[in-house]
Amino acid sequence: MTYAPLSLRLSGASNFRDLGRYPARGGRAMRPGRIYRSDHLAHLTPEDQARLQALGVTRTVDFRGLTERAALAYELPGVQQHALSIEPTVVQRAKALQDSGQELTPEHAAELMEQTYRDFVLHNSPRFAELFRLLLESDQPLVFHCTAGKDRTGFAAALILHALGVERPIVLHDYLLTNELYQRPTGLIGQGPEAVMRVIWRVQQSFLDAALDTVQQHHGGLTPYLQDVLGVGPSEVRQLESLYLL
Repeated sequence: MTYAPLSLRLSGASNFRDLGRYPARGGRAMRPGRIYRSDHLAHLTPEDQARLQALGVTRTVDFRGLTERAALAYELPGVQQHALSIEPTVVQRAKALQDSGQELTPEHAAELMEQTYRDFVLHNSPRFAELFRLLLESDQPLVFHCTAGKDRTGFAAALILHALGVERPIVLHDYLLTNELYQRPTGLIGQGPEAVMRVIWRVQQSFLDAALDTVQQHHGGLTPYLQDVLGVGPSEVRQLESLYLL
């Protein structure tokens, strides 16, 4: 079975979509119009902003690092921004590899991306815990995003969907939709062979698997990770279900 993305097709954010309607726990479904994921919002047109206002969006969660956020800042009327910085590491690691005299290959790029995902679990869990705190605080429509809306955002989406009982194949489906939707802006294309850039600016199942395997190895699975590390235990799960499931 396939699930069409609830994409808004915004002019200034190609990877903006609704997590609603996915089948979830107990035969219920994700509630549309409450949780959105996206690439960055700095290039939204006035028409895009009007659409977000019509959706009732009042909160954004920005996972970008400090330099990323300063370079592509945004202000949306009536929208409160929550900066939960996760600094990017792929470019720095790629540069270090090249400085050591090694040629950067697509295989190297995939390894760097997988390490980035492991680091989400090992070093950035407090940011994802704060996202859940905001989701539990209110069901006011919220958009969470990073730069491309694929890695930091992709892992966050996987955590949310798992917490609400969405099955793994559908979580992976949502994750891989970035490869259909995201359009690389010229200003965000780094220096390097195109074969390498295609790895860095797309997603692969092995990336998400690297994070999920790390969760399994260090915490015994997603459910204990949610409870013991992110503060999303049984009572919080029930609250999330009441807020975000039909």
